[in-house]
Amino acid sequence: MTLPKFATIRISLLLGVLLVVGFTSTHQRVYSRNWNQTLQAVIYPINGDGHLETDRYIRSLQDANFSRINRWGEREAKRHNLDLSVPLNVTLGEQIPTQPPSFPDNANAVDVLVWGLRFRYWAWRNTPDDGSLTRVRLFVVYQTGEENRPLRHSLGMQKGLMGLVYAYSLEEQNDQNNIVIAHELLHTVGAIDKYDESGRPLMPVGLANPSRNPLFPQRSAEIMAGRIPTSAHSSYMAESLRSVIVNATTAAEINWTD
Repeated sequence: MTLPKFATIRISLLLGVLLVVGFTSTHQRVYSRNWNQTLQAVIYPINGDGHLETDRYIRSLQDANFSRINRWGEREAKRHNLDLSVPLNVTLGEQIPTQPPSFPDNANAVDVLVWGLRFRYWAWRNTPDDGSLTRVRLFVVYQTGEENRPLRHSLGMQKGLMGLVYAYSLEEQNDQNNIVIAHELLHTVGAIDKYDESGRPLMPVGLANPSRNPLFPQRSAEIMAGRIPTSAHSSYMAESLRSVIVNATTAAEINWTD
């Protein structure tokens, strides 16, 4: 069967886009994970609910609000004997006035592919391109949230070095927001989630210290699990990055260790 001319052109354009994306992503994966220089990450805040309180919160943000992520990165890099003493530099960028495309519910592989292309286009339209292959863009959608209703699931994408983070526009949530931001940031350089469908840390890769004796209670959370286990079946959310570490498995995934 011969495809209509218009369909052939569409397919050719899509294949061309995918080829460029694949080529760029390969280069980004190499350069962002060699740790020869500090990984630059920019936070682009977005008012996700349109509330005036959320807007005031965003206007109050400064680089200092994210400096704990940088200090945490320095601490964890030193623990893993990384030659680079300052692995992360998270700074605040300009507020984005438009909403990102929402990740589709019950998405199949095609839905995810189409959403990824739409998200890349939206990011290109809303953030300046400085030509860097190692700049991570983290789009943080702030909102006050609704009682007893969790925020949408955040995403970190190694292809394109981008993250879509949903966070609370509340001062008391700043420390836990930073955990989510650091989690998604490490996704962009190869780290894999280490929790199950119920949010419980996977055993043993989701434990901060899988060789601890006795194993429970753990004293810290692993960054890609986010919770501190008190037993094989119970855990609680870490309150700040002070009680979160990068374990050996995650360190290997992000190329901090062999």
